[in-house]
Amino acid sequence: MSGIRVEQVSKNFKDFTAVDDVGFEVKEGELAALLGPSGSGKSTILRIIAGLEKPDRGQIYLTGQDVTTQSARKRNIGFVFQHYALFKHMTAEKNIAFGLEVKKKSKKEIKKKVAELIDLVKLNGYNHHYPTQLSGGQRQRVALARALAPEPRVLLLDEPFGSLDAKVRKNLAQWIRDLHKRIHVTGIFVTHDQDEAMEIADKIILINRGRVEQIGTPQEIYESPHSKFVASFVGNVNVIDSFIEQDSIFINGAAGSIPYHASEGDEESGNAVLLVRPEEVSISRQNCKKGSIEGVITGLYYRGSYYEIHLDVGDNRIKSIVNKDEYLRLQWQEGERVYAYFKYYKVFDASGGFHKVHAMLKQYGYIE
Repeated sequence: MSGIRVEQVSKNFKDFTAVDDVGFEVKEGELAALLGPSGSGKSTILRIIAGLEKPDRGQIYLTGQDVTTQSARKRNIGFVFQHYALFKHMTAEKNIAFGLEVKKKSKKEIKKKVAELIDLVKLNGYNHHYPTQLSGGQRQRVALARALAPEPRVLLLDEPFGSLDAKVRKNLAQWIRDLHKRIHVTGIFVTHDQDEAMEIADKIILINRGRVEQIGTPQEIYESPHSKFVASFVGNVNVIDSFIEQDSIFINGAAGSIPYHASEGDEESGNAVLLVRPEEVSISRQNCKKGSIEGVITGLYYRGSYYEIHLDVGDNRIKSIVNKDEYLRLQWQEGERVYAYFKYYKVFDASGGFHKVHAMLKQYGYIE
């Protein structure tokens, strides 16, 4: 059953198109991420679902009901803002009780529900603390409990970790994922952080310039990107200028080639861009695999749980990720000649020129 369905929704602000013919579905009990760069239209979509903005075109359905013309108050939505929006003059338990009091629930019912939620968000002992006496993570948990108190049919979170430091963000993200497994409320959260989306969401809806670029599970988005934008935005990626000739790909400036298996409709020759994740680049001292390309190590960088090795392969700078045990065993050296092998790669047509592809990637900050 559908929890949230968005159909052909568009929204303009004067001459600016913020949302352009967007459609997607979040099934009952799913937690989905609206992921994309700043200014891509994510928060506007969320506000339209909540009833805080009216779409110019399209429909919004919540649990099968068309709510497009309903006010925000009638939609029974729990909304969590980035900056908590707690009432400063109210204690944690008073903030949580607010929505129940508005609905004129009995004092006994309110007390029972608040106690359940305080326990659910692990804030026992902080019932009578005011927002200024709580940490950022605790305040956001109060905000979440307040949103859950009226038992909304859907939960919407707009950049819920945006104002928190990195460690608190990480801990709270995992906590929300664990919480969702227990309560199974249908939810959407907005984020520009792909790691956050990959960790928490059942489904990712990737937004770019007001349009849906791709919808899928975190694994599908990461391993099978449908466009250059998706591949570059989700995770680190090597952008490699190449040339296709029949069944081979030649990397610009490098000797040798790698296999090319064209699918129906793919280009059979011409300029192309390879997108290769660093973890899909293996390196060795011997040319022992067909399709390996010779390169030179130009940098070795310790990253805590792994090492990052930079290679010059022809005219391209490529990154490879190596686990610590392998790195210490093989003792790579700068200036050493090695062979790079791409375990998996995506090929994109660059018939319009490499500069156009690079300009797009630079615009979004994924290459320098």
